[in-house]
Amino acid sequence: MGTVTISFEMTLDGVFDQMEHWFNVDDPELVRHSDELVFGADAVLLGRESYEFFREYWPAQTDDRGFAAHYNALPKYVASTTLEGPLDWNATLIEGDVAEAVRGLRDRYTSIISHGYGGLAAELVDAGLVDEIHAGIHPFLVGNAEHRLRTPHPVGLRLLDLKAYESGIIAARYAPA
Repeated sequence: MGTVTISFEMTLDGVFDQMEHWFNVDDPELVRHSDELVFGADAVLLGRESYEFFREYWPAQTDDRGFAAHYNALPKYVASTTLEGPLDWNATLIEGDVAEAVRGLRDRYTSIISHGYGGLAAELVDAGLVDEIHAGIHPFLVGNAEHRLRTPHPVGLRLLDLKAYESGIIAARYAPA
């Protein structure tokens, strides 16, 4: 059975947006961590907002590492109640029960990654379908931001690994408790 890993970046105060102020795509430790996660995956699971953002960004990207080419080639599965298929960018719309669909994907793929912590991530955690949560915590405080880490109810986590990088980013790896 395959694993599902949720990965996201946020500031110390739990903010996801305004990334132009705090997210450094050239941080070597962040690049290394992203490479390990993405090159180890054989499928991607996204909510509508992440899908729409990434499909605008990634197809136009190139790099010497082959990261963009690999990410663009991965099969993507999108959970949305507002999108209609067929989708572009090697993506398939999940229709019907998301938890049931993800159970089926775990039978087909070895390592599934999901980016962001919105409604999809909360639903997957609630259904017991998440094996690991990777949180990149950046040394920045946004203050009064609209998008913060939220969950519909308390979720206990068990720390698997913690790395602090020279840039001040903390990479925390958790599993549901």
